[in-house]
Amino acid sequence: MNQPTSLTAVRAHLDTALSGAARAWLDQALAEAAAATGHGDEKNPPVWELRFAEAGRRTGQEHADAARVVLLHAARADTGTLARLYAEGTAAERRAVLHALPHLVPGPEGLPLVEDALRTNDTRLVAAAVGPYAAEHLPAHAWRHSVLKCLFTGVPVDAVAELWRRAHGDTELARMLGDFAQERTAAGRPVPDDLQRVLALTAPAPPTVKES
Repeated sequence: MNQPTSLTAVRAHLDTALSGAARAWLDQALAEAAAATGHGDEKNPPVWELRFAEAGRRTGQEHADAARVVLLHAARADTGTLARLYAEGTAAERRAVLHALPHLVPGPEGLPLVEDALRTNDTRLVAAAVGPYAAEHLPAHAWRHSVLKCLFTGVPVDAVAELWRRAHGDTELARMLGDFAQERTAAGRPVPDDLQRVLALTAPAPPTVKES
C-alpha cells in the first residue's frame, strides 16, 4: 500500500476482493468506527479498535492492511490514537498505522512513528515507513538514512515513495551511497543492485543546449 492510493479505490478493491462474510464484517466495523464519539484509552477502547485488532482474522492477512486503513479513516483517528495503536499493536497493526498516516495526518506529527519503524529490522515495517508520508515530511538527513536502511535490510527501493523526486541531484546522498558501497566491498560483502539505481537518480539533469 505504499503508493498514494485513494481511500475510495482501497474500499472499492475490498468490496470486490472480500468474501460476503468478510465484507459484511467490514461494513459493520466501519459503521461502528463512524459512529464512535471518542477515542477511548488503553483500558476502555472503543469497539472499532477491537475490530482493528481482529481484521487479519476476519478479512485474511492479504487484505488486513487495507481494512485497517479504512477503519482508521472512518474512525477519524487522531495522532494520539494512532500513536497508541502503534505502540500497543502487533507488527501488522503498526504497519497499517504507517499506511494510514498520509490519509489522516496532514503535518509532521506522525514522524515519530516513521522514525521508530526505521529503527527496526522488520522489512515490512521499514517498507511501510518509507511510503508517501515519509516522502512528504521526513527531513532530508533522515530520508537519506531511510534509503540506506532499505539497502541494508534488503527492502526494494521501489518501496520508497517519490524516490526520483527526492534523490534527484542529491550529492550528499550520492556520497553516502558511495561510502556504503566501499564499506560493503571492503568487508567482502556484495553491493545491492538497487544501490546503482539510486546512485543514478542522484545525478543532476544535464544542461539544456539551446539551438542557435
